[in-house]
Amino acid sequence: MKLKISRETLMIWGLIFLFSVMMSMPFLLPHCSWMALVGFVPLLCAERLLTLTGRRHVWLYLYAAFVLWNAFTTFWVCNATVGGGIAAVLLNSLQMLVVFLLFRGSRRGFRGVLPYIFLAVAWIAWEKAYFGWDISWPWLVLGNAFARTPALVQWYDVTGTLGGSLWVWACNLGVFGLLVWLFDGEWFGRRLADGSWQGFSPKARIVYSASLVFLFFAPVTWSLCKWFSPACEPSETIDVLVAQPNIDPYHKFEAMTQTQQNDLLEELIKPELIDYRRSLERDSTWCGSASEPGLLVLAPETFTSDVTTNFLGASPTLNRFKSLLGGYPGVNMLLGASTYTRIESAVRPSLTSRQIADGLWYESHNSALMIDGSGRDEIFHKTKLVVAVEKLPYPVVFDPIDRELGGVMGRCIGQDEISLLHFRAADRSGIVHDIPLGCAVCYESVYGDYCRGYVLKGARALTVITNDAWWGDTPGYRQHLSYASLRAIETRRAIARCGNTGISGLIDSRGRIVEQGPWWQPATLRFQLPLSDDLTFFVTHGDITGRLCTFTFLLLLAAALVKFITDSRKHK
Repeated sequence: MKLKISRETLMIWGLIFLFSVMMSMPFLLPHCSWMALVGFVPLLCAERLLTLTGRRHVWLYLYAAFVLWNAFTTFWVCNATVGGGIAAVLLNSLQMLVVFLLFRGSRRGFRGVLPYIFLAVAWIAWEKAYFGWDISWPWLVLGNAFARTPALVQWYDVTGTLGGSLWVWACNLGVFGLLVWLFDGEWFGRRLADGSWQGFSPKARIVYSASLVFLFFAPVTWSLCKWFSPACEPSETIDVLVAQPNIDPYHKFEAMTQTQQNDLLEELIKPELIDYRRSLERDSTWCGSASEPGLLVLAPETFTSDVTTNFLGASPTLNRFKSLLGGYPGVNMLLGASTYTRIESAVRPSLTSRQIADGLWYESHNSALMIDGSGRDEIFHKTKLVVAVEKLPYPVVFDPIDRELGGVMGRCIGQDEISLLHFRAADRSGIVHDIPLGCAVCYESVYGDYCRGYVLKGARALTVITNDAWWGDTPGYRQHLSYASLRAIETRRAIARCGNTGISGLIDSRGRIVEQGPWWQPATLRFQLPLSDDLTFFVTHGDITGRLCTFTFLLLLAAALVKFITDSRKHK
């Protein structure tokens, strides 16, 4: 028996596949960000065709589209955890589906263009909420599609990343509306009953076309003007040394002891420390120059695991590097560590604690520490933790499930509030320079409004310490690097990035990667990190785009529900 597939079915699946490819390209390849501005058009056309042809189970087609997009874009998560990668794809796609189902449901209350406006604001409201949920994976926020072309989105310092999401939806809906008009609302001889997007007069068509051109090119023009404007020279900088030890995390404990890892890190940084000290000795005229005195050494996320937060002095790693830095005054070191807090208690102190022995428990953290040769310790615990891998979401719900599975989920504890780390060094006159820095640990660099908090607290520059080796040589680490460019634009803060296996480097306040190390090689990078005290509109006022879209979504949702209820009563 020969299987016959209709022309309409082929068209629908072709549009779905085209959507998934077009929306994946901006996240996978450079110079493809523009595709996001039209990438949803095939899906909108497919949804319209499904409606016109009266297909059943439309949600299955839409879900397949989102699964393909998520799988094409974030397949690399499976390199670290197959189960987690599949769950991320399926659950993230499900949430996208819910937004589209709300859009389809809104047609019961709205006609014409209003359902599409509802779709755009509902999507952005979901992205806004997604940043704050316990189960959060906002990797595919639409505004992130421009991370590899920062020249196009310099206006993120006003709107934040969700401004890019709004731009994506506005352009996609504009092009979709134009296509519907060109086809006069007909697909395969059928028409929508409401005649949406039709009825334009010649004058209206000219205005619509001009508005569409403006919509595409006005943000780009604004951005390029910012991009090519003369850069202001920073009044102050910090000398930074980034150490990339290149330790394979899958064989970290089997192949190397912590002492051997410390040896490797010291071998990388010691020649640079010696060179730094010699340069100061040669510079007899130096005193209070534009460059702040001292040197900041960066080591990657989770470099050591021998730190107990309530017994910091017992850590062999911290003691070793404090001793090393003692011979180099003015040198500070910021390093990542898997840390632990010991708790004595007869009963389990919290759902996230694990037992060591009778009456003894511990809680784990993913931390960043700032140390120097004077014995000073500062510690910050990563707050935005990776769901399941590091964090047990909604412990009351998931703790019993996790215990049945044998305790497979991570149970790290983060801070309730952001805190800063401080670079400290004294010049030759004895004046101590205490420079506040924000430190985003790995995944935290995906959250724009969160990183904004560092600057609000006074951070003059940002750092990112990470370990992207879990994903191997996949698009994952390149995507993660590019997202830091968006944080630089939003806050207008330069970023020093240190990755265990790469890519380490310097990102300037316009989001340009101006210094970059290799991938999967031991390396050191030395550069000047610019400091700034300026506050952008986004930093000062927050995510206005997300708040406005959320308000509009709730307003339209309430209006649709009222109309639906009213119409239902009329028909009784």
